[in-house]
Formats: sequence, structure tokens, C-alpha cells
Amino acid sequence: MRTILFLIRKEFLQIFRNKGILPILFVMPVIQLLVLSYAADFEIRNLKIYWIDKDQSAASKLLYQKLDASEYFILSGASFDSEAGAEAINRGKTDLVLEIPADFERQLIREQKADLQLIINAIDGTKAGLGTYYVNRIVQDFNNELRSKYLTKAQVVPVEINRINVEYSYWFNPDLNYKTFMVPGIMVMLVTMIGVFISSMNIVREKELGTIEQLNVTPIKKYQFILGKQFPLWIIGLFELTVGLLVGKVIFDVPMIGSLPALYAFAAVYIVMVLGMGFLISTLTDTQQQAMFISWFFLVIFLLMSGLFTAIENMPDWAQKITLINPVRYFIEVVRLVLLKGAGFADIAGHFLIISLYALIINALAIFNYRKVN
Repeated sequence: MRTILFLIRKEFLQIFRNKGILPILFVMPVIQLLVLSYAADFEIRNLKIYWIDKDQSAASKLLYQKLDASEYFILSGASFDSEAGAEAINRGKTDLVLEIPADFERQLIREQKADLQLIINAIDGTKAGLGTYYVNRIVQDFNNELRSKYLTKAQVVPVEINRINVEYSYWFNPDLNYKTFMVPGIMVMLVTMIGVFISSMNIVREKELGTIEQLNVTPIKKYQFILGKQFPLWIIGLFELTVGLLVGKVIFDVPMIGSLPALYAFAAVYIVMVLGMGFLISTLTDTQQQAMFISWFFLVIFLLMSGLFTAIENMPDWAQKITLINPVRYFIEVVRLVLLKGAGFADIAGHFLIISLYALIINALAIFNYRKVN
């Protein structure tokens, strides 16, 4: 035990003496959490719309006012020429072109219907779909207002309609704040990246400096060496999670209504798994550059298929099956369940068992692959 404590002390001294690694451990995660939480916002706003009004009537001006008042659109240009709108789409200066025909108001009043032309840049399918939906909602609202304004009582034929009223109740994120959904996932991403990168480069750095050979010929046992190397990083991983939770609560007001002890229990095992992954990579590489490339290769796959940026339900069936072997997916689900849904340990027991199995297998492979004289 005394040997392990000396090794832990030596690792902490090495970490805090390394001026280059300290900002990566304690400054960059906070900056990344702040920046990514604001930048990784998949709500579509500020769609550029080009306005072509060939009618210049009171009705078309009312529709324009509704578009201008919407938080989802910004006017990128206006013209009376259809070709100008098509040119704006081709040059990427606008996302949508809305054209009002010359007899728009007359058709609305006399025939009680009129056509609008909406041209959409559909390179980004998500933006195109949501843009169409937003315009349709605004046009529908405009249509209802215009009907109540122009139609007389004589024109309205009373019809008995059985109405169904839908009342919405938003659970777990009542304000529909996207940051409340994203911040917990980004915390998992940062803890995973730091854990894998630092642990994978830790032993490789000893190889590059030549000190690994000195350690290998000492009476230190293999388990003592591994515990001495991994324990300080495990403590740092839990510290990073704590900082992330504090930033999420203070800056973004992320709710924490579940069991934090259950979250930390899961995180403790998860970080063991992450460190084991980094340790396994370090046994397979000889330079920090190699360790960095291999770590990044696996992390990109894990993060993109974790449900952080793309909902797993939206993935193809074969991809959804692959995510079942992705450990990052389980931690993201657990963090959101605990913080937002109020889950306790019983609710995450299945995820806990899966990650425990991962930690056991990965660390066993790393220990088996590590060669030491003693």
C-alpha cells in the first residue's frame, strides 16, 4: 500500500509540474463547455428569406410584417423580379424565396383562396424542412387573421364541428431549452476525451523519456504500477465532472433533480473504463503522436454514434444496433436521466452493469497486454 501511495504522489507531482497539461485539464474543459453549449444548438433560427412582392397590397404587407416579426427569419433582400430570387438562391445569399403574385389580395377577397410560391435551398435538408414548416405556420396564422378581417357574417356558413382540444404538458424540460438537453451530453464528451487522451499519453510519455525501463526493473508489482498511474487520473476525471456540473448549474441553470450519488457511482466506474481504454492504447503505441491518433479515431466514432448530436432513433437500424456497444451512449443517457428526469440508482442499474462489464474487459485486456519484468 505504501508503494502505491508513493507512486500516486509521484504521478500528482508530475501532473502539476507539467505546465502544458494543467490548462488542458483545468481550463480548457470549462472553456469548451461554455463555447460548445452555445454553439451546438440545433434549433434553426435566422433563416434568410428573400421577399418578392408583385402585389404591393395591404394583404401582402400584412404577411410581410408577420415574417419580419418572426424570430426565425431575417430579410436577405427584396425585389419585384422572380429571377432575382432565383439568383439569390443560386449564389447562396438566401435560404428561401417567397413570391407574392400580382393578384394576391384580389384572389383572397373574391375567390377566398390564393397561391404563393416558396422556393427553398434544400442542400441542408433539416434547415429546408424546418424553414418550410415555419413559413406554413406564419401563412396559416395570416390566413386566419385575414378571414376574420374580410369575411362578413353573411359569408360565413355556420357548421357544427366537434372539436378536439389538445393540452400540452412538457415534462423534464418545461421551457424547451436546448442547452438543458445539450450541456449534460457535452460534459460526458469532455470527461471521455480528457480521460482517454491523458491516460493514453501517460505511459507513452514514459516510453519516450526512457523512464519506463527504469520502472520496469524496479521491484514494483504490475498492479501497483497500474494503480499508481490510474488513480490520480481517476480523481481528476471526477473533478472534471464536478466542475462541469457546477458550470451547468451556475451558468446554464441545468436542473439536477435526480440522485447525484447514483450519478457519481456510475461516473466512477465509467472513468475506470475510459482510463482502461487509454491504458490499452498506450500499451499498443510507442509515441504520443500514435496514441493521439488512435484515441481520436475511436473517440470520433463513439461520440458521433452516442446520441449527443444525432438522436439514435433517427439512425438506420444497423447503426442503432452498433450503438449498443458504444459505452459513451450509456453515460450520456444516464446523465440526462439523472439530471433531467430525476432517476435514481434503480433506474440506471442496467446501464451500470453494462459499463462495469466494459470496465472489467477493457482493463483486463490492458493489463494482459502490458509487459513488465516483474
